[in-house]
Amino acid sequence: MYSISVENLHKDFRIYNRPQDRLLELLLRQPRHKLFHVLQDISFSVMEGRSLGIIGDNGAGKSTLMKLLVGTLQPTSGSIRIKGQVAALLELGAGFHPEFTGRRNIYLNAALLGVPDANIAEMEREIIEFSELGDFIDRPVKTYSSGMYVRLAFSIATMVRPDVLVIDEALSVGDIAFQKKCVERMNEFRKQNKTMIFCSHSMYHVQELCDTAIWLEKGRIREIGESHHVVGNYEAFCNSRSVEHHEPLDINAVEDRKIKDCRVIHTMVRSLDGEEIQEIEPLTDVIMETKIEILADNLVCNFGFAIMRNLSEIMSAYLTTDLDDVPKGPFMKGEILTVRSRLNAVSMRVGEFHVLGGVADASGLLWYETKLSNLIRIKSNKGVGSVVMRVHWSVARD
Repeated sequence: MYSISVENLHKDFRIYNRPQDRLLELLLRQPRHKLFHVLQDISFSVMEGRSLGIIGDNGAGKSTLMKLLVGTLQPTSGSIRIKGQVAALLELGAGFHPEFTGRRNIYLNAALLGVPDANIAEMEREIIEFSELGDFIDRPVKTYSSGMYVRLAFSIATMVRPDVLVIDEALSVGDIAFQKKCVERMNEFRKQNKTMIFCSHSMYHVQELCDTAIWLEKGRIREIGESHHVVGNYEAFCNSRSVEHHEPLDINAVEDRKIKDCRVIHTMVRSLDGEEIQEIEPLTDVIMETKIEILADNLVCNFGFAIMRNLSEIMSAYLTTDLDDVPKGPFMKGEILTVRSRLNAVSMRVGEFHVLGGVADASGLLWYETKLSNLIRIKSNKGVGSVVMRVHWSVARD
């Protein structure tokens, strides 16, 4: 059964050039605003006991979506259905009265969540203990630091045991020790078969705490699916933007060289079984292959491969100039050479790349010709960072 169901959700904000335009619009009954479409055609559902992560760039509409889910904002159109009691931890200090003490705000927030006064009194000690505020609990919250705000807000939101917990990026202002307590509490929440919506820029926490994820881009859902798959694609997208201004790779481009002692027929990536591949798992062994036609007699060659993110960024390169066990000729006109190099444990965790295969003269300084492979994609997987390494673990008592 679905705990949360969202259908065709839209949210628009009216943008006025001047404050007085609001009044003039009411009086003259003529529009004096522009519509800003924050969210458009958002539809998803969350099963009971499941966790959903929401990711995307700043300004993508994540916080607006969270506010719509908890009822702080109302949608322009569309529907939101939530089953059970909802507790939310949104922007800093939301729901607190700045003049009230922390203790009085416990009663205020819990009452707003529908908790009877008698039950609040029973939970009060646990809330204060979890928040670690000590004597500050009886001081006005306007004197609290940002971390103290979050401690109290998270303690209240999770202690009332709601059916649905909605958490925005607010956890990022807490210290490491309290973040650990929060993650442990959220894991307990999941084990109790509760529903959780979690918005964060921490891709690690989204992967570990959420079953599925939504990637928002400019107010629309770009992708929805298993959290590690969506996070992996989002990280690859973020990594690619740093180099998107470069000229795109053209695998069909052949440079018109005056020296035509040989030519590269193709460059490709194969599996160990010999099949051409365009998608691989991290830490997979692959074969880089280039086929070369010799166009002159008595040609001595060096060969090379490079892993390319774009035309100007070489991630890694492998040349034969210092390898004595690789045949380098002399080769005769008309010969066809197939050069292969095994790449062990591809270390990219996310992203895309090309393999550049080439042939050089005997010195390794003059490259006769190079050719790019098709685009190779890394399959999405759990983890953090752009690279992954093959490791072996051991644990022993001294």
